[in-house]
Amino acid sequence: MGRGAFAGPAVVAAVILPQQFPQMDEINDSKLVSAKKREVLAKIIHEYALSYAIVECPLETINLLGIGKGCQQGFFDAINKLTITPDHILIDAFYIDQIVKEKQTPIIHGDSLSISIAAASIIAKVYRDKLMESLSEQFIHYHFAKNKGYGTLEHRQAIRQHGLCPLHRTSFDLQKFLS
Repeated sequence: MGRGAFAGPAVVAAVILPQQFPQMDEINDSKLVSAKKREVLAKIIHEYALSYAIVECPLETINLLGIGKGCQQGFFDAINKLTITPDHILIDAFYIDQIVKEKQTPIIHGDSLSISIAAASIIAKVYRDKLMESLSEQFIHYHFAKNKGYGTLEHRQAIRQHGLCPLHRTSFDLQKFLS
């Protein structure tokens, strides 16, 4: 999803899975699954999901409103893009402000405890990783194909050496890496 990344949009997803879903025991928090396994699982999720939606939280929105409000809008948009209206929404950690609370359940560490949340996390991460890999070609100094925009040592050193690029989140305190 990229909430903590220094660069690029955040990406959120919503998924409605069938009751009998193959690979149920393999779906887990996207951060605990290897990149290769995430790609395999994302294909399976896309194939078997009753409905799914992937939404980019634009960099401009993140910079204007902050990452929290930007992602709030993204979650709302993802739910609305589903082709099936969910009876109830499970979400990782917090309520979606624009949806009545009775129709949703926030679950702390939801991507480890709910297959639906984990599946959404996986397809969002695979989508964002591919996006950052493609953007890396335009901004080669920052190694986005490798670090996906996260604040690795190599990325921080690139910021120090080359300054910020248009993909960097100005709402984050990245100025400290310039000197």
